[in-house]
Amino acid sequence: MENKDELLIEAEKISGKLIEWRRTLHQFPELSFQEFETADFIACVLATIDGITVNRGIGVQTSVIATLGSGQEPVIALRADIDALPIDETNTCDYRSKTPGVMHACGHDAHTAILLGAAKLLAEQYRIRQWNGTVKFIFQPAEEMIDEDSMSGSPYLLQAGVYDGAELAIALHMCPWLPVGAVQLHDGVSMANVDVFYGTIQGTGGHGAYPELGSDPTWMLGIILQALHGIVPRKISALEPAVVSIGQIHAGTASNIIPHEVQVEGTVRSYSASTRDLLEAEIRDAFALAKQLGGDFSFQYQRGEPALVNDKQVNARIANAIRKTDPSIKFIHQAFGMGGEDFAYVTQQLPGAMFFLGCSLDDGVNRDLHTPQFDINERSLPLGAAILANAAIGFLTKPGKHGEGEE
Repeated sequence: MENKDELLIEAEKISGKLIEWRRTLHQFPELSFQEFETADFIACVLATIDGITVNRGIGVQTSVIATLGSGQEPVIALRADIDALPIDETNTCDYRSKTPGVMHACGHDAHTAILLGAAKLLAEQYRIRQWNGTVKFIFQPAEEMIDEDSMSGSPYLLQAGVYDGAELAIALHMCPWLPVGAVQLHDGVSMANVDVFYGTIQGTGGHGAYPELGSDPTWMLGIILQALHGIVPRKISALEPAVVSIGQIHAGTASNIIPHEVQVEGTVRSYSASTRDLLEAEIRDAFALAKQLGGDFSFQYQRGEPALVNDKQVNARIANAIRKTDPSIKFIHQAFGMGGEDFAYVTQQLPGAMFFLGCSLDDGVNRDLHTPQFDINERSLPLGAAILANAAIGFLTKPGKHGEGEE
């Protein structure tokens, strides 16, 4: 115990505060672009930390951007997302969501509490060490949803210059499939491009008793669905990560009326740019089959956030910080899956990386991300705060560009 990391010791001393912050946020979740009370809470906590400067409403009305340090280079950005999901929580814990139909089901409450903890730890260290350089603490709204302009929070903050001057950026994500004491790291493409398609199959419709007098888009739907579900196993290499999933099908108003159109919506996930292009073309071709079946179609394809690309050298810094925090932590080196993450916009603009922090509860319940029973083991909170703080200090107190001298 005498060799235990100093920042982890300090983080564990404030674990009660971390839990309190996380549970308060969990009880009062807010959806994307609506995080007004969340932003007020974050700003109030930051106001109690000496040496922290707080700015609000940059890029998005509900953003909170804090800085610590000399205000000069080098600059490191630490980011947490703060929004919740439109999910009705089924947990019965005393800190369950008090907002019907809204829940922190992706761990953003924990991300926020961890970054607040890192800010507190770093402010205390700065009073002692007075290093050159600056830490930006970015509390980002709207990671989960886009607005009417198809924008999430991250690109708005980038456009507003929040990341200007930062040499690298780091984020973490709660990981319910790993226990506390394990982390998942991956170099390169680690999460997917996220796209959405909207297709309409058009026929004439008609009376259900006389189908021969018109064209039936529900019949066309069966053939088009087969084509859509056949794209990944037959058009995309088995070595290339790709997903096409149907999420919504809408048609008809009565049992005896053949509808004149069927609306189909789905999500598309990929890792590479070439596969992304190929998927869009193949999905369009699937809907175009309607013309050969006596009907017509319309098609829209909306490209969302890009694939998350983790910088190898930034990952090396994170790994060093993790080992310093707790040498017993287990590393899992594999991609995070086909989910999406708007921190990917940041890693398009500057070197950055995200790591997944083990947080599973040993209660036999599947508490996966985006489920109504999601919850975390709160022992992960001080560990995450200490890792982020160690990563920042490691960057600010070592000479050279990012990655130099790192493993």
